[in-house]
Amino acid sequence: MAQVRANGIAIEVETAGDPAHPALLLVMGLGVQMTQWPPELVAALVDAGYFVIRFDNRDIGLSEKFDHKGLPNLRRVGLVRLLGFSPRLPYTLADMAADAVGVLDALGVAKAHIVGASMGGMISQHIAASFPERVLSLTSVMSSSGKRGLPMARPEAMAALMAPPPPPEAEAVADWAVKINRAIGSPAYPAPEERIRARAKSDFARSYHPDGKVRQLAAIIGDGDRSARLKRIAAPTLVLHGADDPLVPVECGRHTAAMIPGARLHEIKGMGHDLPLELVGEVTEVIASIAG
Repeated sequence: MAQVRANGIAIEVETAGDPAHPALLLVMGLGVQMTQWPPELVAALVDAGYFVIRFDNRDIGLSEKFDHKGLPNLRRVGLVRLLGFSPRLPYTLADMAADAVGVLDALGVAKAHIVGASMGGMISQHIAASFPERVLSLTSVMSSSGKRGLPMARPEAMAALMAPPPPPEAEAVADWAVKINRAIGSPAYPAPEERIRARAKSDFARSYHPDGKVRQLAAIIGDGDRSARLKRIAAPTLVLHGADDPLVPVECGRHTAAMIPGARLHEIKGMGHDLPLELVGEVTEVIASIAG
């Protein structure tokens, strides 16, 4: 791993594969580190012929933190957005998109295939709309257009998302991770508890910064409806979504695909809001089908 300066801040980056191969940038979701990209998926993408780039989003993992910005009032952010105004935020999804492009700059990568999961899909949508010259293709995974009126998360999934963070203790964090996974994970592909706990403990040892999740969530809420932005995307686009996603319902993926000209939609039965190892082959295949 290495740190680079990207968009004026320190970002932790990891690469895999041959730099001479087409670059593929993985953008992770809300409050989780780049380590949540399954190593098996990274290896499969490398085997498929890509130079894979992962990084910690700002305010999480080993990247620069924004504690000096304080904690936003999420209810107030939502209310201001609901009234049609732009709320004051510690930072925006557009800022995070500029971070990702800054990572490419730091690595000397002119263009890349962009793959984003959940919040990372929203960031990736911003990249494709605002930096079209840097994007070879876009894959938006288990994400949304942000349009009001789309189905909401199931109550148990929303409760998991909004639950207060556990105390900074490895076992408590592992317990919390199991609870979160059972609320939002894939019903047809439940991850073994021991695997969830091991990953949670490893991530806890690497970094534990729950305040970053609050600021990232404020950026999501404050971003609003991206439909008009999505219509500007010209890159070949795949929208990949679990048909049984309890956190970001599949209708959100369908609307995203409908808004992006020429986008293809690929739904996976039994998949929830995670990346099961059993689906690594299919996910790699569909990403490669749009990335070429």
